Amino acid sequence: MNSIVTNLLEAERKAQTLFDTAEARGYITAGQSEKSLNQELYKLADELFGIKKYWHKRIVRSGANTLLPYRENPPDLILQEDDILFFDFGPVFEDYEADFGRTYVLGNDPYKLKLKADVALAWEESRNWYMAQKQVTGADYFHYTKNLAGKYGWEWGGPIAGHLVGKFPHERLEGEDKRNYIHPDCQLDMRAHGIQETERHWILEIHFIDRHRKIGGFYEQLLW
Repeated sequence: MNSIVTNLLEAERKAQTLFDTAEARGYITAGQSEKSLNQELYKLADELFGIKKYWHKRIVRSGANTLLPYRENPPDLILQEDDILFFDFGPVFEDYEADFGRTYVLGNDPYKLKLKADVALAWEESRNWYMAQKQVTGADYFHYTKNLAGKYGWEWGGPIAGHLVGKFPHERLEGEDKRNYIHPDCQLDMRAHGIQETERHWILEIHFIDRHRKIGGFYEQLLW
């Protein structure tokens, strides 16, 4: 394992600790707004790790907002009893980026709990398929991962299935260059080297939704 991967995994471990601590302290409760929970997580990250820098906007989405992909900026919702929500944070730890997403369910709704479980299971299945390939384009990998949504009984929720990540600022996602995303237009081998022949590192994200019930689940971490 090279030093970059070691640092990326350490950044991810801290992101996991942040979310786990928020859950253990009872931060994830009904009656508060997405914005207020987001602010509490920001304060907690500062308390635990002294983190103030994020390389992308911090996302807390609940209810119908869980249907929406990253680029959307929906109205602030109040977390409800028996709600579903997800976090998507990109904190920078000592100049290394984490991009970490997890889903939470308030209450015991079996359908929402299944969605929470399925995005995690699908992430592992997609990761295992990728590791078994000698060569795979971003487009091929996108279509494989997107098709898992139907296998698990859901719809796919976003335009991509992941992106590059690295040392801050990471290998820049210049404009809309699809070679830097797990995207249907990316014809580049994902294991191809990047700028200055450096190894490229990827985030894999799973976003399953049910448009009829207006719920979605999200799971994201380093593809390793």
